[in-house]
Formats: sequence, structure tokens, C-alpha cells
Amino acid sequence: MKLKKLTLALALLASPFIATGADMSAGADNFYRSETVTLDKVSFDTRYGIKVAGNLFIPEGMDRSTAQPAIIVGHPMGAVKEQSSNLYAQKLAEQGFVTLAIDLPFWGESGGDARNAVLPDLYAEAFSAAVDFMGTRPFVDRERIGVLGICGSGSFVISAAKLDPRMRAIATVSMYDMGGANRNALNHSQTLEQRKAIIAEAAEQRYVEFLGGETRYTSGTVHELAADTHPIQREFYDFYRTARGEYTPQDTRAALTTHPTLSSNVKFMNFYPFNDIETISPRPMLFITGDQAHSKEFSEEAFKLAGQPKELYWVPGAGHVDLYDRTDLIPFDKLATFFAEHLAAN
Repeated sequence: MKLKKLTLALALLASPFIATGADMSAGADNFYRSETVTLDKVSFDTRYGIKVAGNLFIPEGMDRSTAQPAIIVGHPMGAVKEQSSNLYAQKLAEQGFVTLAIDLPFWGESGGDARNAVLPDLYAEAFSAAVDFMGTRPFVDRERIGVLGICGSGSFVISAAKLDPRMRAIATVSMYDMGGANRNALNHSQTLEQRKAIIAEAAEQRYVEFLGGETRYTSGTVHELAADTHPIQREFYDFYRTARGEYTPQDTRAALTTHPTLSSNVKFMNFYPFNDIETISPRPMLFITGDQAHSKEFSEEAFKLAGQPKELYWVPGAGHVDLYDRTDLIPFDKLATFFAEHLAAN
């Protein structure tokens, strides 16, 4: 089915409770619909029996009798594939790649009964399961599959790639190390005592939920702005809580986008995606971040620790969320060149 035919149907899935005043500058176009690629909704199982839902994008007129290079795209942490990753997948499909934007387990249309749960190993497994799926399509060359992780998915694709050499080229955009961010907060501003308090609160919440009590959610993006709302929260709010990027999944159990469960979010404390990152070498890695991004420390750290070949690419004037959807800032050509070079046929 052509994407242009899906525009109205998909738009109707968006939340009717959309705030106004979204900053649509610099070509913000999260809900971009390409006229030159086709969309197939697909699903497949992980090795742990959890369904992963995805949008498969194929360039119109592509010769399906010839195996093509492919790219798997992961969404920001707490988001869904309709937020940022669909945009990236379509733009790269326009450059001739077969692309797949997936929902991580427990989010969006993917399976997992503990909605909004955090389990980094299963997030990484979803990318390997996506390689299983893509590598068995007759029109995909299984020797030319790359992965792209946006925000939190940047750390998940790194975790996956360390154990899955089928991922031939790895790129991240506005990466968050979800382990480091939860253990230490930005700029290592969280103390050990504060970390222990978070862990203790989550442990107590397990009793509540074990006894059938109400599920609690944590972190994520605020739903209202106040005079003292932190600038980083305002940055996320403008994407997730306005017409610019707000999206409510069909599964109403997952309506609280960006909010993981309190009792599971501490699983990130044991997540160390940059440990052994150098073992991904000699497969290439590209780290893209804005030079104004509050998250740039994570791309800098990963770049420092990664083996060769590697590149840290700065986007002038761009903040963290800017690279979710601002098409005038996102370096799609850089990504296309990176994947074309490193997924080239031998």
C-alpha cells in the first residue's frame, strides 16, 4: 500500500488531546509521508516469543529479484516507531535502502504484557530478531544489514551489535546511554545516595504490584508546563505533547508514551552498553549528535571507547530533540553515505 494512502488513517490514530503551539521550525516533519516508498506492516517473534511490530519501507520500483541493502531503525526510549523512526526509515528508503522501523517490546504495537516495561536485554534482542526477519527476505542481502538507533535506541543497537556480527554498520543519532543516564543522570549530577533511593522506591513498588495494586510510572515527559519547568523537559514536551510529535498507539494500554513503569525502570541501572564497545570493530560506527544537545556526552563517550573505524559527526546548532524530526537539520545525506559505503556489495 502506498504511504500517501495511509496519511488520513494514521493521522486518525493520533491523540485527539493535542496541545497547540508546537515549534515547527527547521522543517519539523515527524509525520512525513513519502510519495516514493511503499509501506508493509509486518511482525515477527524474538527468540523469547515476544512479537515485534514494524513498518517495512521499500523504494517504489525496486527490483525485488535482486538482494538489496537494508537498515533497521529504532525509536527513542519510551516512544513508538511513529515518532522519529518512521521519518528516518522513509528518508533512507528514498535513498534506495530497504528499511524497517520497529516498536521495541512492551511499547507501541509490539508484544509484551507488561506495558511500558524496561528490559534492555529484550530491547537489544528485538534488533537481532529484526535482523532474523530482514535477512530472510528474498529481496534483502543478509550480508548488508545496518542498524540505526535514535536516542535510547542508540544504546540498544550498540548492546545488540556487540553480540550480533550480522549488523554490518552501526549508527546512532542523539544517543542516550540509558544505563549511564539512570545511574548518574546528566553530567554525573546524581549521587550514589540518590541512586540508592530510586532503587529502594522501585523495590517497594514491587510489593504493591505483586499484591494487585496500581502500576506506577516514572520519568518521561511532563504533560503540562509550569513556570519552573526545566528547559530539557520543555524540549521534550514540544515534541511528545504537541501536534509536532504526539502519537497515541492503537493499544490503549500503551497510551502513556515516554513513561516506563517505576518498578522496572531500575533495570537500566545494570545496563552498560559501552562496556566492550571496542569489540564491534572492525565494523564501522557513526555517532551523530547536535553540538547544542544536552545528551552529547553519551556520543562523546561512546566515540572515545569505540574501536576503528568510527566517526563522531556534529550537527551545528542542533539540540537533542531537534534531530528527532527537524528535516532541515538532520543529516540524512551523511547517514545515506555512511550506509552506502559500508553496506556496499562485495
